[in-house]
Amino acid sequence: QVQLAESGGGLVQAGASLKLSCAASGRTFSTYAMGWFRQAAGKEREFVARITWRSGSTLYANSVKGRFTISRDNAKNTVSLQMNNLKPEDTAVYYCAVPRFQFTDPAMDVGQYDSWGQGTQVTVSS
Repeated sequence: QVQLAESGGGLVQAGASLKLSCAASGRTFSTYAMGWFRQAAGKEREFVARITWRSGSTLYANSVKGRFTISRDNAKNTVSLQMNNLKPEDTAVYYCAVPRFQFTDPAMDVGQYDSWGQGTQVTVSS
């Protein structure tokens, strides 16, 4: 079992930046890809970004490409999400997630991830 804890959310104005962090424990962190998802009120959880376990290659949803950057620090068992030029439509609860299987690099399917943090709220005002 893995434990995930997100932090860094808050209330900001449009155009501002935030950096979310996720601390992981309980699994061999470096052998798992890591993902960020978000869920706005009344909507389904959606993919935001993923970083692979070995090469650190990244994948982003079209809605955040060019504004968000996912990174990982295997020495600290953390994954981060730098969010720049935030927009009101980025308002959501943001979750980090670990995929079901190690040594794999799942894409955007929420069903391929089986461990989730408690989430951190990001609110962007216009």
